[in-house]
Amino acid sequence: MDHPQRPPAIELHHPQPITSHPITAPLVPVQPGTTPAVQSIVLPDGQVITGYTLTPAPAPAPAETRPAVSRTAVNIAFGGIGFGAVCGGLVLLTSFIAALSVLVQQLIILAAVIFGGWIAVQVLGHRPTSAGTTVNIRKAVIKRNHFHS
Repeated sequence: MDHPQRPPAIELHHPQPITSHPITAPLVPVQPGTTPAVQSIVLPDGQVITGYTLTPAPAPAPAETRPAVSRTAVNIAFGGIGFGAVCGGLVLLTSFIAALSVLVQQLIILAAVIFGGWIAVQVLGHRPTSAGTTVNIRKAVIKRNHFHS
């Protein structure tokens, strides 16, 4: 029976922090006002490290200062507060208009009932006897198909 092979052992390497103070290397003297294209550093153990000089990155332009809250947001908030304050008055105004329209409607109905009643009395009411002529047919004499009173 074959035994499966074990994978090779994995070696882990943990970095060790440097606890001593970093060694500062002396710089090679350079003429003031001139920067060489290549710069050399001599380490304390005598090694010389040469490299290109880096031009410093330009400083970022200062950011434009803006208020913490935009003016538009403040205007919208004030508009909302004003609208909320007016809403109560708008509700009262609509209630007043509704009540006024009901009152006008009832006045129109009342006027129609009163005017209609007056017209009904004029048309169907009792008339006084002195206003018209009464003809008594029994006493009338009929001659040649004509009434003579």
